[in-house]
Amino acid sequence: MAAAALHAPPQALGWRGGLAYGSLAAPLAFVSLPLYVNLPYHYATVLGLPLPALGAVMLGVRALDAFIDPALGRLADRLLRRGTGPAWRAMAVGSALLALAFAALWQPPWREAARATAWLAATLLACTLAYSTVGILHQSWGTRWGGGPALRARVAGWREGGTLAGVLLAAVLPAWLGWPATSLALAVLLALGLAGLYRLQAPVLTPVPAAAAEPTGGPSAWRQPAFRRLLAVFMLNGIANAVPATLLPFFIADRLEAPAWQAPLLLAYFGAAVIGLPAWVRAAGRWGVAPTWRAGMLASVLAFAATPWLAAGDGPAFAIVCLSSGLALGADLALPGALLTGVIHRGGAGGRDEGAYLGWWTCATKLNLALAAGLALPLLAAAGYRSGTSDAAGLQALAWAYGGLPCLLKLAAAAALWRAERRHPDWKDRE
Repeated sequence: MAAAALHAPPQALGWRGGLAYGSLAAPLAFVSLPLYVNLPYHYATVLGLPLPALGAVMLGVRALDAFIDPALGRLADRLLRRGTGPAWRAMAVGSALLALAFAALWQPPWREAARATAWLAATLLACTLAYSTVGILHQSWGTRWGGGPALRARVAGWREGGTLAGVLLAAVLPAWLGWPATSLALAVLLALGLAGLYRLQAPVLTPVPAAAAEPTGGPSAWRQPAFRRLLAVFMLNGIANAVPATLLPFFIADRLEAPAWQAPLLLAYFGAAVIGLPAWVRAAGRWGVAPTWRAGMLASVLAFAATPWLAAGDGPAFAIVCLSSGLALGADLALPGALLTGVIHRGGAGGRDEGAYLGWWTCATKLNLALAAGLALPLLAAAGYRSGTSDAAGLQALAWAYGGLPCLLKLAAAAALWRAERRHPDWKDRE
């Protein structure tokens, strides 16, 4: 049995195959939303950690975790060369560790600042390492299918559809049931996701022969100009998304003075993304992946441009911003991964070195989030903003950091993508 046969895509990736593959993305997203949105606000308000210390922990832990991701990518390649069975078992172990670390993260045994900070650092690192292991293996699994622009967009679309389902659940469960029940829900979702992936590849859950399993790694991902350019665009766009994700609870509570609106606004944002995602996937097959992603970036800027001028009492106006920017979010979710799959396969690494590329890709994602939390929070503190403040200058700094900076970064990412398209015309390919 050839190694490539282990990774043939399901027939046309119908809804059953897509659902089986995308189901594990739901609990991974279920973890990511609390880690990047709720966690800083929780430790700042409930436990009273100062923003500079909190930002330092977030930056340090996420940066360390990010630099481990390339090694996890190489591990994913080695496991997948041996067959889907070893990869699936590694995901099962990682999922168990993820569930335990996530539960511990919200239950620090000490409330004293120094000990709570140490607990945050240790449990967050364990959580993110387990998350990375499972996430890189899961994305590598689907990336090995390759295919044309439409199939690549469908695979990414099913994965990101699961992501949105997990995010919607994570937006409501903590406020509704609390963190212990939310942690239990995560464990159940991980078990269901693993079961779906097992059924998807059940006929081939055995290792390939030793000769087929030998490592055949090719050139480093960094030697591919297309990958370097795509990663630069991805990072610019990712920081543009990570800054408002980190600052959202502070913006809603202090600038809009509407803390009770957080869960409904998140539901509106991600619910709109669920509606918009299929349209972006279809558009990519018709007009090309890169042009469609660029259009999504510009739509996001148009939707978000008025945000810095919103103030107390403008919750309804911000709900419109959430709905319109949520519709644009589907492009950011599905299309970068589809472009990456094309870069990997056109570079000759398909079926062999996806994990090496995805390790750096995940590293970039973590660095985006680390920079957003590690720089935005201390800079806001230096500008005079404090959680719970009514100081006008501090609130204005918060508004521009939340709404103005992301728009500038999005425009820079769109310009970088346009330049990259001129060097790589195949990024415009369509069915």
